[in-house]
Amino acid sequence: MKSGAIIDEQGKLNNFAIEPRMYVTDQPQFGFTPKAELLNGRLAMIGFVSLLVLEAFTGQGVLGFLMNL
Repeated sequence: MKSGAIIDEQGKLNNFAIEPRMYVTDQPQFGFTPKAELLNGRLAMIGFVSLLVLEAFTGQGVLGFLMNL
């Protein structure tokens, strides 16, 4: 296994000497891809839980909270 650190010609430690491997695909990566759907689902879960927390702390729903600002 390659280490990411080498000593350069000046004797300094170079942690970023090994370039990461590039990943290129011929297929377009936009639209309804599995990665996009996972991100959308996780963001929806975060939003739903934050709405529940808001209602628990204020005792009002989102519209009631926004009306009282």
